[in-house]
Amino acid sequence: MTTTPTRLQKPGLGAQKPSLDRLNDFDELPADFDELAWRLGVRSITVQREEIIADGGASPDAPLTQAAAIAVLANPWAGTDTQADLAPAAEQVAPVLAKVLTDRLLDALGPASAIEAFGKGAVVGVDGELEHAGALIHTPYFGNIMREMLEGTSVLCFADGRSGPSASIRVPMWHKTHATSRDHYQTIDLRLTDAPKADELCVIAAASTGPRPFARIGDRRTDGAVTTEILKGLTK
Repeated sequence: MTTTPTRLQKPGLGAQKPSLDRLNDFDELPADFDELAWRLGVRSITVQREEIIADGGASPDAPLTQAAAIAVLANPWAGTDTQADLAPAAEQVAPVLAKVLTDRLLDALGPASAIEAFGKGAVVGVDGELEHAGALIHTPYFGNIMREMLEGTSVLCFADGRSGPSASIRVPMWHKTHATSRDHYQTIDLRLTDAPKADELCVIAAASTGPRPFARIGDRRTDGAVTTEILKGLTK
């Protein structure tokens, strides 16, 4: 497993907490999406890549490679109440997060044609609402960008929650164009080390290059009918 952190603090610009209003402090457009992500409050991006070359004492025909890209950013809604409008910030921040995270998945796993499964996740710090986590991943401003870049059509499966620093999260994935393909149901386990702080969010994009090793439990498209009738007669 390889974990690669990337710090996005720009020299000479200070370490103060970025905010959406701070975008107006810059005279020029950012040089790239990484700089734009920093202006929007991202302080780090970490990429985790794992290659599974054996399972159950045997090697599959092809290794399964999974990767996840994790952005840590200031919560743009920190200090607001439960009636605050989340849409403006979500529409501004989520597409940029989707872009920079998916770029890193492509760097880690190869072209979109090599990627078969995907998923997403978010963890909000303890001072934030669960809805803050959802606002950055559960709208088209995140999902549509990631799906298009990875050439998928399926709805993205997800995990979200709230935690303090050193959070762990298990992000699910399924097939990017055939969500009913049971062979591709899988997860990637992540530990977020120093994040999220109380006023931060972590946003995650995950993908893999294939199905689980030795997948052999059938498929929803070929299953026979199963109802509660199968339970009858099993007890007195």
